[in-house]
Amino acid sequence: MKLSKKGVRQMYEYELIAYDQGFTAVCGVDEAGRGPLAGDVYAAAVILPRGVEIAGVNDSKKLTEKKREALFDLIREKAAAYCISAATVAEIDSLNILQASLLAMRRAVGGLSVRPDLALVDGNQDPHLEIPTQTIVKGDGKSASIAAASILAKVARDRYMKKLDEQYPQYCFAKHKGYGTKLHYEMLEQYGISPVHRKTFLKKILQSG
Repeated sequence: MKLSKKGVRQMYEYELIAYDQGFTAVCGVDEAGRGPLAGDVYAAAVILPRGVEIAGVNDSKKLTEKKREALFDLIREKAAAYCISAATVAEIDSLNILQASLLAMRRAVGGLSVRPDLALVDGNQDPHLEIPTQTIVKGDGKSASIAAASILAKVARDRYMKKLDEQYPQYCFAKHKGYGTKLHYEMLEQYGISPVHRKTFLKKILQSG
């Protein structure tokens, strides 16, 4: 999906309003991997320099894998600061996926080399950061900073799932990235649950086993 020049400008409206209100370092925050049956949940935080526009930045789900990969490098090059973090499968099973996602977000913001003074967070859940926070439903399609974070989180998690595929080739993680596809359920039926599966997501399989 290619954005028009007007569309590119609209993606920076939240940031521009924040700067007009006196904020100086606005970070976008998003997660990737809440839905899968396996693997860590990832989050990223990105501060884009004021006045820097990156064409093509949009909700990572609307971009091809090739486009995300290209933007991943460009965002890291252009960003004033960025951090990619995660919460583990054990933390997901212990806390629940929502709380683990918010934990990953806090880690990402806390890992920024530049301290932000405002966070724009995708969705409607406040991760309880130590800075002013604005949640934005479907923010990855409305804010360039959040979109940039969504791309970093998605690409980083996809790469992580490809590494898990090398460790557990029988599950075909590189193909489905841990999501509950027909193939994935077939592999679970054949091989059972691995150490990187989220047990709280697979209670029926565990009970039937």
